[in-house]
Order: sequence, then structure tokens, then C-alpha cells
Amino acid sequence: MTRRIYLSVPHMSGTELQYVKEAFDSNWLSSVGPNLDAFEAAMSARLAGRHALAVSSGTAALHLILRYLGVGAGDRVAVSTLTFAGSVFPILYQGAIPVFLDSETESGNLDPALVEEYLAAAQRRGRLPRALIAVHLYGQHCDIDSIAQICRNYGVALVEDAAESLGATYRGRQTATTADFAALSFNGNKIITTTGGGMVIARDENAIATMKKWANQAREPAIEYRHSEVGYNYRMSNVLAGIGRGQLEVLDDRVAARRRVAMQYADALEGTGLRLQNEAAWGTHSRWLTVMYLDPAETRVKPLDLVQSLAAYDIEARPVWRPMHQQELFKDAESIGGAVADELFATGICLPSSSSLTDADLDRVISAVRETLARSPVEAPL
Repeated sequence: MTRRIYLSVPHMSGTELQYVKEAFDSNWLSSVGPNLDAFEAAMSARLAGRHALAVSSGTAALHLILRYLGVGAGDRVAVSTLTFAGSVFPILYQGAIPVFLDSETESGNLDPALVEEYLAAAQRRGRLPRALIAVHLYGQHCDIDSIAQICRNYGVALVEDAAESLGATYRGRQTATTADFAALSFNGNKIITTTGGGMVIARDENAIATMKKWANQAREPAIEYRHSEVGYNYRMSNVLAGIGRGQLEVLDDRVAARRRVAMQYADALEGTGLRLQNEAAWGTHSRWLTVMYLDPAETRVKPLDLVQSLAAYDIEARPVWRPMHQQELFKDAESIGGAVADELFATGICLPSSSSLTDADLDRVISAVRETLARSPVEAPL
């Protein structure tokens, strides 16, 4: 029997166990401890001195940021339509209203021209959003300088959803450092993991202090557990932070490995009807996931066809994110554009991308993809 090849799996370096053992040996097992302090400090050093707060998930990080920005009931928050639902649910947690914006074709991320168009129209109607969440999809940074200038012009707060892009760059800067606030994810399938967790990144140390209080159940500095506002059980544990410390030490290696995986797919599948997602001119794609697009002019195979075929070979693959404006939950939501995201969803597939993939694993995936595409060529015109 062959080993199943998954889409994206954790890849431990070995030093994680040392930090976890230190947590057990010292009995710092809850939401305080040396690993938490060290993980946050190491991430701060990695991200140009930005301040960091380790929490239970990327969704929790985004929720804290939106609350800090004053997003409340009835406010609008603009967000990329081509994204995972975790980018959107925190808007609902605050009782706010999501507005979905379409992608541009170079990166698959938020279209700056559409941001300008939407904000201009929203200002005329007196309905500017309180914030805009720019998602860096699959490890590729959006064109955020353009978006940031537009947001400044209209007085709209900008948030980076960098849950998928740690290790990517934008014009020589690290992802999560190109806006005042950013959210990271360390879910089990991410480029580095704490098995489950996330992080708030902010320029303002006072903002981090406020969100840290909320993440610790909004407990006041009193021995009798006094509370004057709502809080959450969002803090990361010292044990998981130990895993994060070890993972962060090998981030650059993991990015390099995933980029190699993407290039091997691109080279081996050239001419089959699949093309690799572009690397935008403004930065370095981390290739958290290898996204490829099926060319309808060269193959009749659809993403779900390929997913199902690969499953028969014991290989996991997925379509790209279904756009939020196509989701039943958001059928009545305001959506600006959508045709680009629809096309990317209709043609895009994510192939196994783990940094631990062997050459034999890649050969299996490539062979299975080629066999599937070879069975379903586009008929030559008469």
C-alpha cells in the first residue's frame, strides 16, 4: 500500500521538542510562560520590530484587531471575496456587515482599482467602511502600498490578513509589516505551525497591551478577578508557543522547500494545460500552497475532476477558496465585482505542497496529474 500524500502537513525540525520539554519541566503549561515571551520576541525581531501577541488562532487575532479598531454593530468592513471564511467571521462576531471586493489577475488578491472605485462610491453614499481587510492569498502578498494609500485618502483602517503569507515579502519588506495591524495563523496546515494558534502583529505597543488584556478574559489587575468589559479565552499556551519557537527558527528553510515544490510542478506539468499561479512582480511568494490553473483551451478537466481523480491515487488536493459572494451564508451581502474571483475558483487547484515532500512523493503526484489530464484532452477543432 502507498502512503497517502496530504495537501499540507506539519514539518517539525526537532528543536520544538526541546522547548516543549522545558515547558513541562518548569510546569509552565498554561497561557503564561517563557516560551510565550520568547516566541513573541522572536517574531517581533523577524518582523522589523513590530509588536506581537500570540493567541489561539488567526481568526481570534483578526477578531481582536477589529474590536480594537472600533468595529461594531452596523459598521461595514470591506474584505477580499476570494478568501477563507476565517477572514470574514470576525466581522460578524462584531455585528458588522462584510462587503466583498474582487481580485485582480496578477496575484489573485484584492484589486486596488476596485478598492478606489468602491470607497469613492461609498463616500458619496455616506457609507464608508470602518476597516478594510486585505488578504495575502496562498502565500502571495497583495499590492498593499496602492491599497494603503487609497485607504488613507478615505480614512479607512487597513488590516493585513497574513494568515497564509508568513515568509513572503513585498517590495523588500516582510509580510505582516506593511499595515498598522496584521493577523497570522499557525494552524496545523500552515507553513509553520503551533498545531493551532495565531498572532496579532501591530506597530503600536499600547494596542497590543489592550488586546492582550481582552485575550486574557479582560481581567483587571485585581486579586479577586474583577472585570469591567467583555474578554475572551484567546491566549496561546506556553506549550504551543514552544512549538512555535522551534518552527520559526526554520521558517526560511520551509519557504525555500515549498518554493522548490512549486517550481518542480511548474516544470514537470508544462504543456499539460496547467499553469502555476503567477509570482507578482512586487514580492516573493512563499508558496504556502502550490496553486495551479487549468486552461480550458487545453483541457476539459475541472478542478473537482482533478481532486476526485487524485483521491483515487491516495493524494489530497483542493480547489481554491470558493469566493465569499458564492457562499449561502452571504447570498444577500454586498459584493463589488466578482468575475475574476469566479474565474480563479472555476480553474484553480491546490496541489500537495508540504515542505517535507520527497522527490518520490512529487513524482507520484505529477504522474497522477499527467495521467488524469491525458485522459481528458480538448478535442481538436474540425
